[in-house]
Amino acid sequence: MERLDKFLSDSGAGTRSQVKALLKSGRVAVDGVPERDGGRKILPGTQTVTLDDEILGGKRRMVVMLNKPAGYVTATEDRQKTVMELLPPHWQRLGLKPVGRLDKATEGLLLFTNDGELLHKLISPKKEVPKLYYAQHEGCAGEEDVQAFASGLTLADGTVCLPAVLEPLGPGESLITVCEGKYHQVRRMMASCGMPVSYLERRREGSLSLGNLPRGSARELTEEETAALEAPASERNGQNGQFDGNDSPNFLN
Repeated sequence: MERLDKFLSDSGAGTRSQVKALLKSGRVAVDGVPERDGGRKILPGTQTVTLDDEILGGKRRMVVMLNKPAGYVTATEDRQKTVMELLPPHWQRLGLKPVGRLDKATEGLLLFTNDGELLHKLISPKKEVPKLYYAQHEGCAGEEDVQAFASGLTLADGTVCLPAVLEPLGPGESLITVCEGKYHQVRRMMASCGMPVSYLERRREGSLSLGNLPRGSARELTEEETAALEAPASERNGQNGQFDGNDSPNFLN
């Protein structure tokens, strides 16, 4: 059994004080009968709880994709504008947290979830979740740079990067695929090869792409999309289950 007020909060109905006000106003009903006592015990899944005649489902796992614009910090709280402000208010109350981070200037695909196990799976380099970035930069990437990325770069401060894929698109443009998320990693890797980045956008993560999602907008993933994210590396990256720095992942073909 569960307290009604906790069930309402877990459903995204509001903060504790907001839930109290909703109950007081008579907008909440249990099995069709208005209920004002937040301490009432209910049986989720057996009893029906509604807010303004809309059925609430209690706490549920959510995975959300945001097309992040520049100028927002990837954090749940900060003195600056955070990515949380771009989510609908009722989603902000469901315990969503960013999966990894994009720096303030970087745009593109950013995931959120309230599932701690999934969050860990997606940010762990052992899970080999490839992330594809589009970069505008100084200079032009050559074969030597491609091989350096494939071998695994060691940055000036001693940071060792796993093998990655660098795909030149022409003067000042490249695609970069990494399967880890070290601090400012893509920018630092490019700079180490003499190609400072002026613009960076994450376009894919695992099997997910931005598609036509507008900049600054977010949407919840389908069950199929979430299942694909949870698939073992062997199913995502080929039969051997390895991310090979000498070959682009399937989604680059």
